[in-house]
Amino acid sequence: MKSHRFISHLVRRLKWDDLDEKYLQNLVCSARAEDIEGAGLKVLPKIAADITTASITPHSEIKTHLVARREMIMCGVNLIPMILKIYESTSDGETCAFTPNVADGERLPRGGVIGTIEGSARVILQAERIMLNFIQRLSGVATVTAEYVKALGTSKTRLLDTRKTTPCLRVLEKYAFACGGGYNHRIGLFDRVMLKDNHLVAARAVTGDMLANAVRLAKEKNPDVAVEVEVDSILQIKPVLDADADVIMLDNFSYPDLRTAVEMIGDNAWTEASGGITLDNIGAIGRIGPDFVSTAAPVHSGRWIDIGLDS
Repeated sequence: MKSHRFISHLVRRLKWDDLDEKYLQNLVCSARAEDIEGAGLKVLPKIAADITTASITPHSEIKTHLVARREMIMCGVNLIPMILKIYESTSDGETCAFTPNVADGERLPRGGVIGTIEGSARVILQAERIMLNFIQRLSGVATVTAEYVKALGTSKTRLLDTRKTTPCLRVLEKYAFACGGGYNHRIGLFDRVMLKDNHLVAARAVTGDMLANAVRLAKEKNPDVAVEVEVDSILQIKPVLDADADVIMLDNFSYPDLRTAVEMIGDNAWTEASGGITLDNIGAIGRIGPDFVSTAAPVHSGRWIDIGLDS
């Protein structure tokens, strides 16, 4: 029968408090170093500084607003004070303050104000581009994810992300996916066994008893995590069920085959539809009723949201 032992991992949603603050600070520091110090270049600039704001009178102050240029789901609001604090740390005592109007996961209309930043002109103008880059990217992922969730309608099928993420931005992009209403699949190679087609080919265990034995071995070696198996034909389902796989990923199945597979598996394992998922077909897949549908599209094809810093 379908095991609920691992349900908290199968349908988890990352929260801001799940993210490592020091890791995020290091990301911001790396982004700042690219912008101000030329980090990544073999030959570094002669002057490692913002040579534009150097002309602004020290301790000059401004008031600005972060404004959504289109309807969007907010993500990254908690990064803003972190970014400002890092820029303040190199500003000879100049400071600023951020007052948010929204929380992550909230929808804003076009023209909606995310929040207000007041204080040092130098700090705000130096941090502007990096701050916008982060929140435009993350809000874009959250907004497109919300479109996929909406397209699922009232289906019981839950939307999952994948490991197709920008290197070093995985936890933030998965957090953004959760802010958009989706659920997080495994975070990395460490928290779920995933026997995909290439693993099965490498193990010479694509069908029949060899396939069933590969799944049994994975479960024996990893009793404390879910074991998921990717199949691409109806014929592979019985040996996977016989071996008591926890999750069966139905990859690139046609609608008729997906319906047959979901009925065949029933409550004996969790079902996940994957491969070629789009806004045009996700509703039909949801009506067939697998437990999950997974897609990387909101992350790898999510458009940045235009957000302005207006005085």
